[in-house]
This record gives sequence, C-alpha cells and structure tokens, in this order.
Amino acid sequence: MRTDKLVNLLVDKDEKEELTQKIKYLKSLQIFYRSVCDLELLAVGAFSPLDRFMREEDYRSVVKEMRLKNGVLFPIPITLPVSKEFVKELKEGEEIVLRDPKNVPLAVMRVEEVYKWDLEYEARNVLKTTDPRHPLVAEMHTWGEYCLSGELKVLQLPKHYDFPEYRKTPEQVRKELSGLGYERVVAFQTRNPMHRVHEEITKRARERIGGALLIHPVVGMTKPGDVGTFTRMRIYKTLYEKYYDKNNTILAFLSLAMRMAGPREALWHGIIRKNYGATHFIVGRDHAGPGRNSQGKPFYEPYEAQELFAEYEDEIGVKMIPFEELVYVPELREYVEKGVAEREGYEYISISGSEVRDNYLKNGKRLPEWFTRPETAEILLESYTPKHKQGFCIWLTGLPCSGKSTIAEVLSVMLQARGKRVTLLDGDVVRTHLSKGLGFSKEDRITNILRVGFVASEIVKHNGVVICALVSPYRSARNQVRNMMEEGKFIEVFVDAPIEVCEVRDVKGMYRKAKEGLIKGFTGVDDPYEPPEAPEVHIDTAKLTPEESARRILEYLIKEGFILE
Repeated sequence: MRTDKLVNLLVDKDEKEELTQKIKYLKSLQIFYRSVCDLELLAVGAFSPLDRFMREEDYRSVVKEMRLKNGVLFPIPITLPVSKEFVKELKEGEEIVLRDPKNVPLAVMRVEEVYKWDLEYEARNVLKTTDPRHPLVAEMHTWGEYCLSGELKVLQLPKHYDFPEYRKTPEQVRKELSGLGYERVVAFQTRNPMHRVHEEITKRARERIGGALLIHPVVGMTKPGDVGTFTRMRIYKTLYEKYYDKNNTILAFLSLAMRMAGPREALWHGIIRKNYGATHFIVGRDHAGPGRNSQGKPFYEPYEAQELFAEYEDEIGVKMIPFEELVYVPELREYVEKGVAEREGYEYISISGSEVRDNYLKNGKRLPEWFTRPETAEILLESYTPKHKQGFCIWLTGLPCSGKSTIAEVLSVMLQARGKRVTLLDGDVVRTHLSKGLGFSKEDRITNILRVGFVASEIVKHNGVVICALVSPYRSARNQVRNMMEEGKFIEVFVDAPIEVCEVRDVKGMYRKAKEGLIKGFTGVDDPYEPPEAPEVHIDTAKLTPEESARRILEYLIKEGFILE
C-alpha cells in the first residue's frame, strides 16, 4: 500500500473562522470551472507533490521537460490564468480570495508571483499541436494573459450533491484500499460509459496483478460532447453495486479537468492514481485522445500513450497494464484481443461509438447483452433523444455582407415549416441587446462570439434549434463555441463570397468607409478574417442564391438525421 506523503491545503476549523472574517476585506478572483477542479485536487493532494498553482520556473520546466524545477516528473502544467486587467491592481504579497463561478469562496492565495504564459509554447510542447480543433487549444485562446502563483489556504472544497458517497479524497481511498488488505492495486481511468469490454479489462487486470481494483472515472471536465456526467455516474454506480466484488473493488469519482493531452495525460493520470494508492494503471488504446484534427487525422497515434508510460513507469512507481482492442467472439462467448482473434481465425463482432448512437439509441433500440449490461442499456436509452428530435446549432460565418443574415432568415422559415422551433441570433441584433457595450477590439469580438455561443449551447442542450449569423472572424473562438456543444451538434457554415462581391452588396458603405480610414478594425479590410479549415457546409454565395444556399444546409441536416425527409 502507498504511504507517500500527501499534500493537504485545507485549513483547520479555527483558521477557517479567522479567514472567513478576513476575506470580507480582500480582493476576489472568480475562477473558471477548470481552475475549480484543479484547486480541489491540489487541496486534497491528488497532484502531490504540487502544493500550489505553478510558479513560472516550474511551469516552463514542465512544459519543456515534463519535470518540476526540482527534477520531479510532472507532465502537465497546472496554472491559474488571469486577465491583464486583474493583475494591474495586484501587489506582491497581497492576499486574494479565489471564488467559484457562483461566487462561493474556496481559498485564500498569497500572491507571490505574476508571470506571462505562452500559448503556442505550451500547446506545441504539451499537446503537440496548435490546431484549434483540439478542445484545449481552442479554450486556451480565451484564458487571461498572465498566471498567478502563491501559497494557498483552502477554506472548503467545492460542494458535490451528486453521489457524495463516491466523492473520495486520496486519503479516504487509501484507507479503504488498506482495509481490503491487498499490496497491489490497479486503477482504471474512464470518461465514457462502461460496457462489457471495460468490465472484462478491469477484472482481467485485477486478476493479473492478484490485487485490488480502483474504478476511478473522471466526472470533472472531459471531452466536449461526451456522454453526460450524471448519466455516466448512474452507470458506474449501478455496475459497481451489481457486478463487482466489494471485497476487492472500490469505486471513486474523480473531479479532474482533463486536458485531452494523449501521451502526457496518460502519464499524469498514472501519477494521480499513485496518490490515490494505486501500484498499477490500465492504459488502453488512444488514452485521453481528443479525436481528429482539422485534417481529419487523429491527434495522437493509438499506442503512443502506452509507449510514453512504459518509458517512465519505473520512475513514477506505477506499473502499466497495457490493453489492446478487445472484440467479442460469439463462438467462444467471450472477449479476446483483436490481434489474437485475427491470428486464430475467429469471427468476431464489435460496436463502435457511432454505431451505438446511430444504429441503436437513435432508433430506440436496446444494446445487445454481449455488448453491455441490461441496466446500462436502459440508462442510455432513458437519457438519449432520437436524432431528429435533438437540438443543433447552425453557425453562419463569413465576411460582412457575404449573405449570412439573409440565408439565416430563409433557413429559419424552411425549418419552421418542418416543425422545428427556431431561435435566430443575428450579429447586428445581438450587439444591441446581449452584447450591448462591447466594442470591436479583438478581445471584445471574442467575448461577443462566446456570449452568443453560450446562449446557443444552452438552447441546443435543451433540444432547441438555433441559427447564429455572425462574422465571427477568429477560428479559435468559433472552435471554442464548437466545444460548448455535443459532438456533431455545432454545424459550421462558411458563407463564402469574394470581398468585391461583399462591397457591391454593402448598402451601408462600411467597406468604403473602412478603406478611407473612417472606420478602424473592419473585418476584411484592416482586421483579419480567418476562414474555417473544415466547415460542415461550404457555400459560395457569389454562385448560389439565398434560397439555394439554405437548401444546401437543409440537405446536410437531412443527411445527418436532424430532419426526417
């Protein structure tokens, strides 16, 4: 069993009472949910030996070398980004209150260091890409320019009202594992619903090491578009309580904000599980992979994570249990490694994630028992809305006067005629209401895009249809909006028109004024427009009428199953 010392940043009762009075007079910083997750895991020692958001020298060393300045292996930077406006008023040694998005005070930080972080440097080294289709890259473009570091005194952990009995700290998990009486513990990480194949992998891994099993799913931030957290929690709880032996298995939920960093993330996950008491860690195919890039290729090779983990497993003190892809062999009525099945000439079957959605859940069809437990099949069916009843977002982007608003109006009528309830968010209208007061600086434009994106994502989340018609010139901001929605529900439409055509259509004379210098920061003249690299729909409005353009979008919706013919 693990006996390594754990960091504990929670103050005792007396100090909490003292700090609670003190924070009334301190400056407050409202942190994003990602930082809330990081703070919670810092506080309970899940990131041990880290005891704070990283200093600059640790940050730069981790990004470049995967090590803290003192040489300790730590592959992922844990930082607290803030805006330049906030740091302007800060003084060295000043204490500030860290509050969650609902303004609940969580911790007091003594600001010991303020430094600039480097988006491209971090993305290239940690994620191995600057492609904004990577969900974290897109998000990083919205972070503040500076980072804070300093001593943390944590008043309280974030409140979790969902299955609190399975929200366990490293100390609690270690104690439970000690009670099971095994020297070896294998941990399993997942962000997806668990099916029979995952059950097989975890049970075989436990048998292989002759020890205990820690089922440790992530319920913080995962990949945008993943199956909902509450649905997954219900599945994990049901499977654990019905199909696992409590004498050798523990279930604990982990409030981790994933980075989807592939190989580096696998190594990080191993270090975290070591802090929870694990001696072994299951690393599967494409561990923590974010999917495909703008060119349609995977960001990481399928077994790249296993290769990196194998290189460092002795140093971190956690042995890898590698698993290749498993498939079901009806003849044997069991799962075997795909390579073995092919070598032995067995016929095998499997169901992909897209097949689960499109062939089963979309049609209200129960998944077969060889693939998943009946309880899991039932929970997934309950939580799934048929594709033609799901919400979606049509995001029309293009130069000013390219035809976005006209196409949006035509498409809105076409969709309503097919029984859809449509919300239309037009750029000009939005700026007189939702984004009133914002200017046209890059920062304000991004804020405008993200505000519209947030509203659109809430509409889609509740199975509504929304059409957004905005110039939205920045690729990273559009990708950040994409990441607010489930995969496939953000439909980017590039309304493409040569600038000469846009100028002819410009009844307000905005292009002329911009070229004469009367307007500054006008997209297409003295401010760049970044066209989509891989839009779902590409429309050339120099060749197509608004009606033809709208029908092109409609055809896509029918093909994807959002609309029944």
